Amino acid sequence: MIADAIEVLRIEAQAIEGLIGRTGAAFADACEAILACRGRVVVSGMGKSGHVARKIAATLASTGTPAFFVHPAEASHGDIGMITREDILLALSNSGSTEELLTIVPAVKRQGAGLIAMTGNPASPLATLADVHLDAGVEREACPLNLAPTASTTAMLALGDALAVALLAARGFSHQDFARSHPGGALGRRLLTHVADVMRGGEDLPSVAAGSTLSAAVIEVTRKRMGMTAVIGADGRVAGIFTDGDLRRLLERGHDVRAMTVDDAMTRTPATIAADALAVEAVRIMEERRINQLLVVDADRRLVGALHIHDLLMAKVV
Repeated sequence: MIADAIEVLRIEAQAIEGLIGRTGAAFADACEAILACRGRVVVSGMGKSGHVARKIAATLASTGTPAFFVHPAEASHGDIGMITREDILLALSNSGSTEELLTIVPAVKRQGAGLIAMTGNPASPLATLADVHLDAGVEREACPLNLAPTASTTAMLALGDALAVALLAARGFSHQDFARSHPGGALGRRLLTHVADVMRGGEDLPSVAAGSTLSAAVIEVTRKRMGMTAVIGADGRVAGIFTDGDLRRLLERGHDVRAMTVDDAMTRTPATIAADALAVEAVRIMEERRINQLLVVDADRRLVGALHIHDLLMAKVV
């Protein structure tokens, strides 16, 4: 069984590698046609090719190319009305002779929609009718009977991914664009959440004036429950930060904290971040500095908020 599995992986890897030498002018033509398309890419296929077509449509749609799947059999019974003259039909068929696809192609062409065919036979009827043909042919299937679609569907899937990524790059599709296509996912939360969305402010923001007693700073740390307090200078700007960790270290060293001011114990160059920064940037700073709190400041280093690692955990940014 292990030997069979290794042989399947070898054959399918060779099938993908074989696409490299055939990915040229026709592939570029397909990309240009899709980029110029004012409608959507309608992806279609029967059987196993249909399952691959659904995945390609989903990948295109999530990477900046509006696309959807249409079942060719359903298309010939009314769903062809979903395809307009502004669209491009991307039809998948290893043989290039799938009856259900060939049935709808004349109607699609009559409407004026473009046709890109992805087949394993450049001389097939579907390839001949297409405006652009993408050759996804393989030498043989990984199935020992050379019957079950295996290497051929892997090649189609890889070629579809190549098409989606090439289009993504051509459109300048960014991380933020990807996040907007995935608002309910973890990536969407990570890329769309800003510091201002999760930071604490107002009455929940711990701060004391520079020169305050250490006791006053400790009370503020305890009262606001962030494990720290910002220290604000006479000019209204952040002068430092005092944390419960600073207090523990003072006690371990035997300092008489009753006679100290917060200036004696604070960190004078605290890590800060802007409110409009992405929350993931706050996570990066915390991880690099090995800290749990972060002050949020404006361009003049005036305190506008504060973050605790728990705030980022609750927002599911971490």
